Amino acid sequence: MKQIKDLEAILGITFTNKDLIKEALTHSSYANENGGECNERLEFLGDAVLELSMSKYLFTHYTLDEGVMTKKRAQSVREEALDIYAHHLGLKDFLLLGNGEEQSEGRGRPAILADAFEAVLGACFLEAGFDTVYEIFNRIVVPYLDEVDSIKDYKSVFQELVQADKRSLEYQIVGKTGPSHNTTFEAIVKMDGMIMGRGFGRTKKDAEQEAAKEALQKAATK
Repeated sequence: MKQIKDLEAILGITFTNKDLIKEALTHSSYANENGGECNERLEFLGDAVLELSMSKYLFTHYTLDEGVMTKKRAQSVREEALDIYAHHLGLKDFLLLGNGEEQSEGRGRPAILADAFEAVLGACFLEAGFDTVYEIFNRIVVPYLDEVDSIKDYKSVFQELVQADKRSLEYQIVGKTGPSHNTTFEAIVKMDGMIMGRGFGRTKKDAEQEAAKEALQKAATK
């Protein structure tokens, strides 16, 4: 696993409080096994910091109405987008995971990477303030917005497929786990009453997207 100083070099910030950035990289599974704080509180803060950064970027660089900016921001802060930013940052090499998560390939799991990415932004905000975070945002997020824009809307694709065959389509949220600030939702999608896909995500929409993605994968193999 890489050292924190390597991540600081990538971010362009040196933490006076090393415990802060370590906490941002600490998954709950590691904290449960080794003690200390996990990154859930910092992830909560970083979520707001990222949304504000994206809002400022869109407002500054585009002349768009509120509805369009809201959609672009939502696309840019969804779990799949955060997974892209985290991969380009090489964040998986810095995570502190418990043995179980390590063995189950949690280091590459989108939800874990997304949470850690937001937690790192939260730590940067506490260490250096919003202006510095916005500079970091411009270096580690903005270059990949075109890639994020190409993320498929699986629900729309699956809906077109279903409508072409004149079949019924229904999404249901069938479960949720975790605390209120870090909930994972479980969704299913039914076609003519039959479950075609199941997905998990940090929001209901993300879970539905993952369910639609699985349904499309199944349809492609038939």
